[in-house]
Amino acid sequence: MIDYHAILPEIILAVTVLAVLVTDLVTREKYYGAIVGMVGLFAALIPIFTLAMCDDLEFCTGSLPRELFGGSYVVDQYALVLKGLFIGAVFIVLLLSIAYVESDRYYEGEYYFLLLAAALGAVVMASSRDFITMIVGLELVSGPGFLLAGWRKADEKSNEAALKFFIIGVVAFALLVMGVSLLYGIAGTQLFAGLATVPASIAEEPVFLLGMLFVFLGFTFKISAVPFHVWTPDVYEGSPTPVTAWLSVGSKAAGFVGILSVAYFAFPEHSNLWGPLLWLLAVLSMTIGNLVAIKQTNIVRLLGYSSIAQAGFMLAPFGAAAAAGADLQVAFAATVAYLLIYAVMNLGAFGVIIAVAARIKSYELADWSGMYRWAPGLTVLLAMFFMSLAGIPPLAGWFAKLAMFTATIGVASWWGYSIAIIAALNSVVAFVYYSKVVKSTFFDGVPDSVDPDALGRMELAPTLRVALAVTAVLVLALGVFPGVIANLSQFTAEVLASGF
Repeated sequence: MIDYHAILPEIILAVTVLAVLVTDLVTREKYYGAIVGMVGLFAALIPIFTLAMCDDLEFCTGSLPRELFGGSYVVDQYALVLKGLFIGAVFIVLLLSIAYVESDRYYEGEYYFLLLAAALGAVVMASSRDFITMIVGLELVSGPGFLLAGWRKADEKSNEAALKFFIIGVVAFALLVMGVSLLYGIAGTQLFAGLATVPASIAEEPVFLLGMLFVFLGFTFKISAVPFHVWTPDVYEGSPTPVTAWLSVGSKAAGFVGILSVAYFAFPEHSNLWGPLLWLLAVLSMTIGNLVAIKQTNIVRLLGYSSIAQAGFMLAPFGAAAAAGADLQVAFAATVAYLLIYAVMNLGAFGVIIAVAARIKSYELADWSGMYRWAPGLTVLLAMFFMSLAGIPPLAGWFAKLAMFTATIGVASWWGYSIAIIAALNSVVAFVYYSKVVKSTFFDGVPDSVDPDALGRMELAPTLRVALAVTAVLVLALGVFPGVIANLSQFTAEVLASGF
């Protein structure tokens, strides 16, 4: 018998996706599709809360975790928190998108349809416990992303972004599928639980280890980790900015879901093998991303390289813990905490970028100089989000950094101490380019090509105001009351307690 309560968020999202498509067909007001999407997202959150609090609700029966379809789909604490992240992220992206897609000749209805379909794929990935379901969810995330990256059809950079994104995405997907094929061929199962319990005689075979390596490398594409990072700055710059916001948060989080799920549910006994690999990817990603970001003159490209570096920070805890054979539950909680906070502050940063670029029609930092003179509110918000990304208290980013450093140092081995030192040095480098942007917007002179009086009279779209307000309040509140994130991340890590 199917547990419909457990999969009710996915059912509601699927119905919402179809409703958006029908709305686009029957109405001339294309923004109605966004409204339908937001209503559906709110509705999908309700069963997530009821599932999380099922033990305390009289009408709810059954406790977490809930297994469906022979164990290939599981609803547990980890899945619920990440589903909430995906739904919240796409809701903010919808708010960022409405005025943006109405400002030019974009296909609006199809845009909302694809964006919500990608969110549905990410939600499916959070509960996937076999490779077939995981790959279906991953492709539902990736396919709309390829199309949305090229949504500015008359823009050569947008066309280039879509093409690069597609080609590198296909290569990464080929690696992933090849790894899954090798694993199935030797182990005879696609279930993560089955792979976790294969006999030692099979698990030590070179084919099994090669398949596991290919799977991890395939997922590194989604999180923009080195060496599959080269697409990120070009795709971020060429894509419509709200799409870039989604790729930097929703798509990246989906990649982390893949890595976390595979690492902890399919290959927990091989952490001594994938741990050093992720440790190395973390070091390379944070170092290369930060060093290249310093030289960027385009703010979207800067955040692209920042995204690569942030992936390294998020990889650091469980890479170090796994390599050292330490407590994976603590590392799991630290990574999830970082991911949740990163989503809020990065969406806020892109919200400011969308608002400013709508006025000055430029993403070059030279044109943003002296922004405080004509947009003091946006400049303060920009400083808030960028300083949060840098990890400056009392903004939310400080707790993300604290969780990461606590987990890495807590490993109490060379693996943890070394990556903590590398991360500390990279945090200083990151502060340099984040503060460079803040300094320029506050203290540098206004370029001659910019008319401060005319720009100061321009109004922000109401939906954009709401998105900026929500993200700003969250960045402040989570910085002052980090216990909320700590509880959520620990809630997700409880799913590992019985297995480690």
